Amino acid sequence: MARPLRVEFAGAIYHITSRGNGRQPIFLDRPDWDGFLDILSSVIARFGWICHGYCLMANHYHLVMETPRGNLCRNLGT
Repeated sequence: MARPLRVEFAGAIYHITSRGNGRQPIFLDRPDWDGFLDILSSVIARFGWICHGYCLMANHYHLVMETPRGNLCRNLGT
């Protein structure tokens, strides 16, 4: 069953997480971790988000993001 859609508004703070299928690793080596952080950094800059914290683990990650413009999901397809 899918998670309900997030409510989006300016200044909202979200806990974002994702886990590998069957709890399998999503980060296999240091370049994977670094590449993820590079992409995350560019997304934060592009959409004007504020990252309050993150935790990367071998098979999942947690992000705490604030969206000053309320644009967590709306722009991901552009």
